[in-house]
Amino acid sequence: MKTILAPVDFSGATETVLATAGTLAKALNGRVVLMHVVRPPAMINEYAPEIERLTELAEKTAVEQMDHWRADLRGRGVETEVVHAVGSPVAKILDEANELSADLIVMGSHGHGALYGLLVGSTAGGILKKATCPVMIVPPADRPHAAVPAEAVTSHAR
Repeated sequence: MKTILAPVDFSGATETVLATAGTLAKALNGRVVLMHVVRPPAMINEYAPEIERLTELAEKTAVEQMDHWRADLRGRGVETEVVHAVGSPVAKILDEANELSADLIVMGSHGHGALYGLLVGSTAGGILKKATCPVMIVPPADRPHAAVPAEAVTSHAR
C-alpha cells in the first residue's frame, strides 16, 4: 500500500491538495495521511498566557477541520488518517514522512516570489530540499492548470 503524506495549511491550495492526494491514493490503492502543523508564535514572556491560549485555539480549529476532510476522503473510499503537530512545519513534515516511510508528499504552494522565499522562507521549498521521497507541489485551485480539474475540487469542497 502506498502512503501519501498530505500536509495542509488551510490556504487556497488545500482543496487541490486534498483532491490530488485522494485521486492518487485511490488510483494506487494507497492511503492518505493528512497533516497540519500549528506553528506557535514567537514567545514574548509577558504575553505567554495569551499566546498559549491562541495556540490551543488554533489546534482545536485544525482538529475540527481535519476531521471534516478525513470524513470526506473516507466517503470517497480513500483510507485516511490525520496527524496533528505543533512546531516548525518543515521539520515536523519531514519527521512524519520519515516515520511513515511515505512514498509521496503532496503539498500546496502559495506561489510567493523569490524575494518572499528569501526573506520569510518557504515550507514547500524546505521540503523539496530535504525530503527523502518524491514531492508533488500543487497550486491553489484558482490558478490555471491546477493538478486536478476544478470540478473535482469544488465537488468535494465544504
